Amino acid sequence: MAIEAAKIEALIREAFPTAEIRIDDLAGDGKHYAATVIAEEFKGMNRVKQHQAVYRALKGKMDGPAGELHALALTTKAAE
Repeated sequence: MAIEAAKIEALIREAFPTAEIRIDDLAGDGKHYAATVIAEEFKGMNRVKQHQAVYRALKGKMDGPAGELHALALTTKAAE
């Protein structure tokens, strides 16, 4: 089962309303994406905590072999 880039962006935007978000479909299959998320909410968080926050925002879409999203390469940064 695949997921659309717009759905990934919507889930992330729900958690980080003012974030700058870019989603790229890496393989054209709707399962392998790269996401860049720049958010004020990341201030004071290290990179691991930032990534964990984004994964939580995806609400289980990456969980296990039945997950809609197989791979997500993340780039995160606190907004300046």
